[in-house]
Formats: sequence, structure tokens, C-alpha cells
Amino acid sequence: MIIFRYFARNVLANTVAVCTVLMLVIVSSRFVKYLAEAASGKLDPSVLFALIGYRLPGFLELVLPLAFFLSILLAYGQLYVDSEMTVLQSCGMGENTFLRYTLVIALLIAAIVAWLSLVVSPAGLTRAEELFNAQKQRGEIESLTAGRFYSLRAGKGVTYAERISKEAQMHEVFLAQGNEKSDGKGMVVVVAEKGFSRQSEQTGERYLVLQNGLRVQGIPGRGDFQLTRFEEYGQRLDSIKPWELRAESEAMSTRKLMDSDDPRHRATLQWRFSLPLMVIVVALLAVPLSRTNPRQGKFIKILPAILLYVLYLLSLNAARGALEVGSIPPWVGMLWVHAGFIAIGLGLMAWNGGWRPLGRRLHKTAIAGGMH
Repeated sequence: MIIFRYFARNVLANTVAVCTVLMLVIVSSRFVKYLAEAASGKLDPSVLFALIGYRLPGFLELVLPLAFFLSILLAYGQLYVDSEMTVLQSCGMGENTFLRYTLVIALLIAAIVAWLSLVVSPAGLTRAEELFNAQKQRGEIESLTAGRFYSLRAGKGVTYAERISKEAQMHEVFLAQGNEKSDGKGMVVVVAEKGFSRQSEQTGERYLVLQNGLRVQGIPGRGDFQLTRFEEYGQRLDSIKPWELRAESEAMSTRKLMDSDDPRHRATLQWRFSLPLMVIVVALLAVPLSRTNPRQGKFIKILPAILLYVLYLLSLNAARGALEVGSIPPWVGMLWVHAGFIAIGLGLMAWNGGWRPLGRRLHKTAIAGGMH
């Protein structure tokens, strides 16, 4: 039990450390992307942290199996480098014992991943989708900030407001439109006292409505400008298009997926169950892969292990795509991928255990040839 606690402490500590680093990288890159969308007016800055929070379980369910895989390689590799594993093996502890210890820890990690994948992540995606849908209902005016120039979507022009009230009403508004290529009438510049957005009840389209202002139209460098004073002036705005919405099945609860016969829903359901199963399989792969020579260092197997993990993940994604289009039967699903990598893990363990019949035959053949 003491040795198990020692193994468990090393593996879990490495898992937390690796997972923290990977999560920081993923969250930082996603936050920068969201921040760019907010700066362009496609996303309300006030929902940035909420979106990141709702997406965290989805990130964690993918990062945790990889972090656990790498932690086993690092923890056990360190034991080999420090010759502690040699001492333990000389005391009668074989690779099967290390595998049992690792699988006990893997069951704990798999339970956490299953909870994230089956319960928490779908709920988070549902809340994130609600925020995305709310962003779709926002117009361009609601996303403006006072004292800054903004380009309207689809090249409609540039707008500026000196002050914006809490009711999203703009004051001291400037609007410039360049339509020289479209109709040869040059630029249109509009200044107005007030401005606000209005949605048509008949068509649902949104308009920028300006009040009490002056409209100037003409080609720069020429004197034939047209000046028009108005009490109300309208400019149609392009609505915000759907932005980064996940597939419907991703946000569905696990119970709804289980009750559905849709191939896409079945593929998503099997993907959710595959993530915790992946934790068990990578533990089976990591134990034999962690075996190393003390002179080689504990990082010697990291690159081939990562390549094997990437191949595993790509195979699962390919199986998911085949399930969605109905290329493979549901009862086969992704099980063939897991079975294949379980076989690889068992083969690596057999190889480490000295089962090398082909190698032995080649060796004997070489010796016999040398004697003749």
C-alpha cells in the first residue's frame, strides 16, 4: 500500500501539472480569439469570461486523458532513471503489478472524465449556445463603444458616436459611406444629433435611424455636393450571422442522445463514452512505453507516445465521422479503435516481458550461420 500511494502521488501530481499547462495554453488561445471577436463588435465583451467558463469542461475532458498519459510516462520514466524501478523489480514487483496500480488510478481519472463528458460538458455547451443565440439578436449599434470609429459590416461605412446612453441611444453621431464604385455618386457623410437602432416588425431587419442632421453627398475634389437636412434618416444594417455554434448534438443531454436513433446523435453518444474508456486504454499503453534505460532519460519516449496518442485520437474521430454518415454499423462504432489500441498495449507489454519469438528465431539463425 505504501508503494501504491507513492506511485499514485507521483502520477496525480504530474497529471495536475501537465493538465494545468495544457489548459492554460488552450484557454489563452481561445480567449484571444474571443477577444478579437469582441473587438470587432461580433461579441459583447461582458460575456467573455462566461463563455470561457462554460467551455472549460469541454476543454478539460479532452486534455485530461492526454495529461494522464504523459504523467505516467514522466512519473514512471523518472523511476527508471533513478533506478528505483530496478530496485522494486528486484523485490519481486513486475510490470503487471505496476499496471494494476496504474489502472486503479486510471479508474479515478476515467470517472472524472465520464462525469465531464456525459453531464457537465453538454450542460456548459447548452449555456454557451444560449449566449451565442443572444449575440445573434444584438445589432451593430448595441456593440459600439462611445468615442471610437467602427466599420459597419459588409462595407456599409464607418460610424462614430460621441456619447452612448444606457438605452443604447447615440448622441453626436457621424456616419461616412463610400459608394463611389457602386453608383458613381461619391461619398455620403451624415452627421446627426441622435441615433438608435430599430427593428422592422414586418421583415425583422435592423436599421440605424438618425435624427436631426445633415447629409452631404458628392465626390471629393469637386464642388457639386448635395446637402440635405433631415429630421429622420435610416440606414439598413446587416444582422449578426451565427458565430461558432456547435452542432446540435454536442449540446444535447446524454439522456436525449440515448433516446435518439439519429446516426449523428449515436456518434456523439459513443464519442462521450469513448473519452473515459480512452483513459483506461492510454494507461495500458503508457506502462510499457515508460520503460527506459536510465542513461536515455525520462523524455526519450515522449515523442513516440504523443504520436501514438494522436493516431488514437484521429482514429476515433474517423470512426465518429463514419458513424455519422452510416458507413459502419452502430454496434461496431468506435469499439474497433479501442480494441486495436488495447492490442497494441498488450503487445508492448508482451515485448517488454521477453516474448520475442521472431526475434529469438532470427538470433538463433544468425548464430547458426556464424558457426558454419
